[in-house]
Amino acid sequence: MIAIGCDHAGYGLKQEIMQFLKANGYEYRDYGCDSTESVDYPDFAHAVAHAVADGTADQGILICGTGIGISIAANKVPGIRCAHCHDCFSAEATRQHNDANILALGARVVGGGLALKIVETFLATPFSNDERHIRRIQKIEERD
Repeated sequence: MIAIGCDHAGYGLKQEIMQFLKANGYEYRDYGCDSTESVDYPDFAHAVAHAVADGTADQGILICGTGIGISIAANKVPGIRCAHCHDCFSAEATRQHNDANILALGARVVGGGLALKIVETFLATPFSNDERHIRRIQKIEERD
């Protein structure tokens, strides 16, 4: 299951992504927001991040205006490796190398077509399970 959330700036792109997820058979849960009315992105970042961290969701997608703030907020939750991506190469690499469990997108940075390709790449790419990547992720998790 994929947890998805956004702030007001990401609302439109979230709607497009949810249509893509539904059309491609992905199960998802919408953690808000529900309109373009101004809201605080940390509220939605934390809701999605906690769902991923506690196992309610396997992966997450977060969208705000730039993707930066929402990714910073999500990464405050232990066990979360949220990657802010604006291209398919980064989405693929962060899954293969970092086992990123949340994708952050900037609705004001990437258009809908590119965003959907990034989402598709992120969701379709498995973690490599290479020893060096496992070791590096363990070091990330050990840091405070």
